Amino acid sequence: MDKKAIKRILVRGPNWLGDAVMCEPALRGLRSLFPDAQISLLVKPGVADLFAGHPALTRVLTYDAKGRHAGLSGKWALAGQLRRQGFDLAVLFQNAFEAAFLTFLAGVPRRYGYATDGRSLLLSNPIAAPDRHTAVHQVHYYWDLLKPLGLTGDPSAPGLAVFLEEEQAMARRFTQGGLGSSDLVVGINPGSTYGGAKRWLPERFAEVTERLCRTIRESGGQQVSVVIFGAKGEERLGQEIAARLSSRSLVLSGATTIRELMVAVKRCSILLTNDTGPMHIASSFQVPVVAIFGPTDWRTTSPFGSAHAIVRQPVDCAPCLLRECPIDHRCMTGVTVEQVYDAAATQVQILKSESLKSEDPGRVTLRPTDFSTVLEGVTVFLDRDGTLNYDPGYLSIAADLKLLAGVGPALARLKRAGARLVVVTNQSGVGRGLFTLKDLEAIHARLEGLLEQEDAALDAIYFCPHHPDDGCHCRKPNVGMVERAVSELQLDLRHSYLIGDHARDIQLAKRVGAKAVLLTSALVDEQALEMLRAEQAMPDAVAPSMTEAVDWIFTDAKTRLR
Repeated sequence: MDKKAIKRILVRGPNWLGDAVMCEPALRGLRSLFPDAQISLLVKPGVADLFAGHPALTRVLTYDAKGRHAGLSGKWALAGQLRRQGFDLAVLFQNAFEAAFLTFLAGVPRRYGYATDGRSLLLSNPIAAPDRHTAVHQVHYYWDLLKPLGLTGDPSAPGLAVFLEEEQAMARRFTQGGLGSSDLVVGINPGSTYGGAKRWLPERFAEVTERLCRTIRESGGQQVSVVIFGAKGEERLGQEIAARLSSRSLVLSGATTIRELMVAVKRCSILLTNDTGPMHIASSFQVPVVAIFGPTDWRTTSPFGSAHAIVRQPVDCAPCLLRECPIDHRCMTGVTVEQVYDAAATQVQILKSESLKSEDPGRVTLRPTDFSTVLEGVTVFLDRDGTLNYDPGYLSIAADLKLLAGVGPALARLKRAGARLVVVTNQSGVGRGLFTLKDLEAIHARLEGLLEQEDAALDAIYFCPHHPDDGCHCRKPNVGMVERAVSELQLDLRHSYLIGDHARDIQLAKRVGAKAVLLTSALVDEQALEMLRAEQAMPDAVAPSMTEAVDWIFTDAKTRLR
């Protein structure tokens, strides 16, 4: 396939909220494969708002299967609408026959999807689905569908975003509901629109929440509030649980849009939940999750990443995937209050170790997880090759620049927290005559474009084009590029970091007073450490990836603010 010929892409997204969240890394992967194409996502109304403003997408189209697109006439009309838009490629994350049939009717010439539901003949490129006896996490399931198109590597965790005005509106709503702006918020999601089989007992949710709130208050003296989530029809369930709690609570069951749900979940410090869509929303915002699994498969739909806890009772009949239990619901009744409380208390201890603020001896305060401005005034200097993108050795063609896995989402976290991102890179290939300044300009334009799509726009790029023998002031570890950045951008180096993959990056950090993170996927052995010591280039931290490097910066910055 000539990727440059692909100008318009149609993506049929999953129907369920949780599945849509787990599909998000694949959307970013698709954008990386086709950086210049228009990408339209077709989803049902209950999912569409999830992706408002998503940087990987050009637009979101709504498939109203119960309204204007109902029945054969409605689907024919939708197919005609899609046909007129002239899509070159369709990627079907939704597995149903209908998805393939619609894109076939719409005349999309290239149709990629898993060969499921008897639809192989409707797909131009049917992809063999994973063996049904092999448990593949849904994040990987969606990601792997793109591998025949050239996607490589492994997916990062799902990441969603909300707008500042949405957060401000929800903050006002919390205040009106009696919650304090500094309260630690325990979120609980006791329902499930999928069916009753996925619901843990409401009285046990209440008991665990009550114990957890009491433990937090007694250990730190901080005010704790509870927010209860749920879909329409679950209002009574939320009110019944709230009535059992002594902590002040806000019941949002049946009272939020998708966007409001996202903002409210993001404000939580921990979420106790069944296997539901809000569980995955919380995970996408790095909110620690304690998830109770019964009839569903924890191996395929658990919150993605390691910062979460799964509680389940192993029984012979699980996972059965049934909506209602035909026997005694043993997979859920067997999960005890003690099990869930222990898992939640452990998560809180982890959170405390990362987010404690000492106000006086003997008293600690657990801060909310919304550190939206913790890096305000901070500059993060970044090496380029081997740090942001794969390093083939003297990269000279813009199209060959590919971001390293996880770089975009990690840098987006820094931007959301207020940091400035400045690249400082040695490019002696210019001085060696291997490529021109115009070539370098095109490479940097691509780098900026790829990061902008990830909501991680750079503030500036500074480069040294000189040959190493020129003796210039700007080639790292010399400080010329940083000095220029300070002058032009009015930076304060007292609050700065530098992430790089070479000793010269660490030496530069030490010369300008920045904290240094050495990026390396290999273990740093003692011999290498001795060399770094001899070069006065000992990093403040060593990280195997940009994700871990950014994690360390956040932890260090929070420590600085205590």
